[in-house]
Amino acid sequence: RALLQRVTRASVAVAGEEIAAIERGLLALLGIAREDQDAHAERLAERTLRARLFPDAEEPQRRPMNQSVQDVGGALLVVSQFTLVADTRRGNRPSFGPAAPPEIARPLYECYVRALRASGATVAEGRFGADMAVALVNDGPVTILLET
Repeated sequence: RALLQRVTRASVAVAGEEIAAIERGLLALLGIAREDQDAHAERLAERTLRARLFPDAEEPQRRPMNQSVQDVGGALLVVSQFTLVADTRRGNRPSFGPAAPPEIARPLYECYVRALRASGATVAEGRFGADMAVALVNDGPVTILLET
C-alpha cells in the first residue's frame, strides 16, 4: 500500500542530513506486506502515477482533483514505511507481523521505484531501513491510501 500526500515540498533527512527533497508533487509512504509480489509493486506504481490528485489548471475550484502528478510536472518522494501494514485490530500495541521482512521488502520497494522512473517521472528516495525524519507541506491537505 502507498499513502500518498500531495505536497508543495517534502524532504527526508537521515542523522540530521537531508538526503532527498522535492517541490510540488507526491510523497509516497510505501508499506509492503509479506504476500506482496512484483506485480503488486508495478500496479501500485501505475496507480500512483495515474492518481488524479491535483487541481485542473483552468478550473481549479470546479475540478480540484483532475490531474495526475505527471500532468502537472510534479516529482515523487518515496519513503519505505513498514508501519503502514501494522495490524491494529486488537490491543494498544500494533503488530507488525503482516509487514514483509527486509529481504522481501527491499526488492519490492526497488521494483516500485523502478516502475515510477520507467515512466519518466522524477523520483527521489528516502533510505530503505533507515531511521528517517520526513518533513512535508501537505497541499490541501490531500492524503490518499492506495492499495492493490
